[in-house]
Amino acid sequence: MTPTLAPARPLRIGPIELDAPVVLAPMAGITNTAFRRLCREYGAGLYVSEMITSRALVERNATTMRLITHHESETPRSIQLYGVDPGTVESAVRVLVEEDRADHIDLNFGCPVPKVTRKGGGAALPWKLGLFREIVTRAVQAAGDIPLTVKMRKGIDPDHLTFLDAGRIAEDAGVAAVALHARTASEFYSGTADWSAIAALKAAVTSVPVLGNGDIWSAADAERMMHETGCDGVVVGRGCLGRPWLFGDLARALGGAGAASDEPVDATLGFVAAAFRRHAELLVEFFDDEGRGCRDIRKHVAWYFKGYPVGGDTRAALATASTLAEIDDLLATLDHDAPYPGDAAEGQRGRAGSPKRPALPDGWLASRELGAEATNALADAELDHSGG
Repeated sequence: MTPTLAPARPLRIGPIELDAPVVLAPMAGITNTAFRRLCREYGAGLYVSEMITSRALVERNATTMRLITHHESETPRSIQLYGVDPGTVESAVRVLVEEDRADHIDLNFGCPVPKVTRKGGGAALPWKLGLFREIVTRAVQAAGDIPLTVKMRKGIDPDHLTFLDAGRIAEDAGVAAVALHARTASEFYSGTADWSAIAALKAAVTSVPVLGNGDIWSAADAERMMHETGCDGVVVGRGCLGRPWLFGDLARALGGAGAASDEPVDATLGFVAAAFRRHAELLVEFFDDEGRGCRDIRKHVAWYFKGYPVGGDTRAALATASTLAEIDDLLATLDHDAPYPGDAAEGQRGRAGSPKRPALPDGWLASRELGAEATNALADAELDHSGG
């Protein structure tokens, strides 16, 4: 039977009540303070930081300390941690709590990137049940009154699924919510997300909210996911690339408060250009460096102007501009009255890739408990102290 979508209601994660049941997924190099602030200007929800390495936080790496710093306008403050050692993750959580740096903490068990999984981290880690249980349990205890959640994938590949076991373990450990990206690590971002897995997790985890992630490109997709799976909220990643106003669409569609306007966005080229310019301005403020901010906005050009009549020369110039004045001059040449291009601007954004065999430590799949080889791989992973 297809779950029926209950009347829209705010999403509660521990003591935090969100006006809309929407979470911004952490994305490396994307969900910095500038992008989070921009998304908040359009809509409502929980806006999570880029993934932070636990060891780097404990060692107070300068880059990491910058990444966990929120703008005064950001509330609630949300930080995602990655780690493989229970003690290090626990210590990182304590830093955030004792120094009052976060109102919500998320643990990453979903990253499919080879440099993470080959050391037993990310989507590979829940395969080791005892390790997963210890990390989550110690993190929840260290968090105290701060709500702690987990984000994960279905598993390593179709033959090594972990999400149901991990969801139940996390629930028993006292997490405030669980989120599922409905793909395996082997799928990376390819193909179509398996929303039936979200429904299965919702049936298995009954005492805390279950959030769904994967293939939400529009507010209509979010409505459909919640209807088909019965999930309590949605996590949006690639769908908001070059489209931060999606959070306003989501707030309106899901019946929550917090949208910047009651009226649907009229995404003319002028509207998009203004959003792009605002993003660049916030990046300059975030980096406190105009050149660096203008360099960082370059990767967003294709996403913002997907489907719009913006010529290759203009796109190339925007992707090499080094000052806000240059950006302003280029945006002034556009036809600001050009209407929203419809299907040409819709669909997938960001990386997709193709299915691939996950990189794992030697012997990782031989047992669901830790062996000597796995322990060595995890120790090597904790030597990674680069920020973020």
